[in-house]
Amino acid sequence: MSAIAAKGLGIAVLGAAVAMLTTHLAQALRTGKTSSAGAPPASTIAPLASRESHALHASAALLTASVLTDSALEHYRGEFKNPGMYTPLVTALATLIAGTSGALSRAQAVPARLRSRVYATAAAVGCAGLAFHLYNILKRPGRVDWSNLFYGAPLGAPAALSLAGATGLAADALHSPGPLIAPQLLGFPAARVLAALTSIGLLGTVGEAGLLHFRGAFQNPFMWLPVTVPPIAAAVMARVALARDGARHGWVTRGWLYLTGLVGLAGVGFHTYGVARQMGGWRNWTQNVLSGPPLPAPPSFTALALTGLTALSLAKRHDAQQE
Repeated sequence: MSAIAAKGLGIAVLGAAVAMLTTHLAQALRTGKTSSAGAPPASTIAPLASRESHALHASAALLTASVLTDSALEHYRGEFKNPGMYTPLVTALATLIAGTSGALSRAQAVPARLRSRVYATAAAVGCAGLAFHLYNILKRPGRVDWSNLFYGAPLGAPAALSLAGATGLAADALHSPGPLIAPQLLGFPAARVLAALTSIGLLGTVGEAGLLHFRGAFQNPFMWLPVTVPPIAAAVMARVALARDGARHGWVTRGWLYLTGLVGLAGVGFHTYGVARQMGGWRNWTQNVLSGPPLPAPPSFTALALTGLTALSLAKRHDAQQE
C-alpha cells in the first residue's frame, strides 16, 4: 500500500467515525424529544444491574482516558502524518464522555442508546486502528522483528480502545430496565463473560508492558511488577470464567485484582519519576513526556482490575440467588 493510499484510507476512516458519531447524536436528540414524556421511571432499573453497570462505565471511562492521552501523545510525536491518526482522539473523547456520564449520573445525562452506539463505534475504530498499526509494523524492513515491535506503532493502544468499547456495551446491557435476576451477556452469565474479558485484556496489557520494559532492559526492579502480578490476576480470572462453583470469587482472586489495580496506580508514579530522570527533567517536559516512559499507560491495569471486581460482584450475587 502506497503512502497516498494509506492517507486516503485514513481520511475515510476518520470521516466514517465522525459521520457515525454525528448521526448517532442526531438520532438520539430526535428520539429524546419525542419520547422524553414517556421515559420509564428510574425505579424500573434493576438495582442489581445498576451498581455493577456504573462500575463498568467507570472502567470503560478510565481505560478510554488512558487510550486518549496515550494516543494524543504518540500521534503528536508522529506529527499526525496520516489524517486517520485523529480518529482515535475524536472517538475516545466521545467514549470518555459517555463512560463518565454512565459512571457518575443515575439520571441519563447521555441517552443509553447514544451511549451504546458511541461504545460500538469505539470498538470498531479500535479494530481499524489495530489494522493500521499492524500495517505500520509490516511495512518496515524486517517486518515483525524486535526493533519494529519496540519502535513501531503499538498494537496495544487500539486494542485497548476496542476493549473499552466492549466494556461500555456490557455496562449498558446490564443497565437495561427489567428484572435481571441472572444477568447475561451474549447468552452466557455476565460474570463469566466479564471475567474472560478481564483475563484477555490483562494478558494483552502485560504483553505491551513487557515489550516496553524489555526495551528498557528492566533497569529498575519495579519494572518486573506489571509482568508478574497481572498475569496471576489474569489466570485467576480465567478460572472465574471457567469455574461453576462459589470458590471462584474468594479472597485470593479479589486480592490479586486489588494488587493489580495498585500496580496500575503506582506505575503512574514510577513513570513520572522516569520522566524526571530524563535530561532536563520536568523543566524540559515538552520533550521528555514524549521520549520518557508513557504516563497514561499504567492506569489500564487499574481499569481492568475494576472490570474484574465487577465480575466477581456479579458472580457472588448470582450464586447467592441460586441458593
